[in-house]
Amino acid sequence: MLHAHKGDRLVIRSRHIGEPERDAEVLEVEHDDGSPPYRVRWSDTGHEALFFPGPDAYVDHAGPAYPPEYDQDRTRR
Repeated sequence: MLHAHKGDRLVIRSRHIGEPERDAEVLEVEHDDGSPPYRVRWSDTGHEALFFPGPDAYVDHAGPAYPPEYDQDRTRR
């Protein structure tokens, strides 16, 4: 079973050769233990939806590309 946190990236593997993977940012986790469903925003469409991942999904727990301080410093300039 998948476990995700807000800010993680949910990746759906392609079912066919030559098709790209699909990914979404986890915006909200419905359960305290990190289990599905997740409210996500799809990167290819910007659409937000409640999503129940299947066996072709995995969670990328990588943190943000920049630390939170970067955004704060950038907005002060």
